[in-house]
Amino acid sequence: MTLLDIFSAVLILTGAFLAFTAAVGILRFPDTLTRMHAATKPQVVGLILILIGTAVQIRADANAWMLILVALFTTLTAPVIAHLIGRTAYREQRHRDGLLRVNELGDEVD
Repeated sequence: MTLLDIFSAVLILTGAFLAFTAAVGILRFPDTLTRMHAATKPQVVGLILILIGTAVQIRADANAWMLILVALFTTLTAPVIAHLIGRTAYREQRHRDGLLRVNELGDEVD
């Protein structure tokens, strides 16, 4: 077992742990806005760590570039999806009362 194998295993296991915490957060958090946080940040970072660990393992293969594309598209689309989910949840009033300290959308949604 080489040093790159150990490094790859650590990245994959760390990414899997982050993805697991994202899944637990989605199940345990009480409202849409907090679930949205759990669905985007740890999930995306976990996926990117898993993809980097896999790319280290298949570094000589041409398919490693596909992993980079997956990471790029995930990084670009996850914030947009989270923003749309957050606005929809706000518009449909599916958030806890007192959660928002500053209401920047108060006049736009009504």
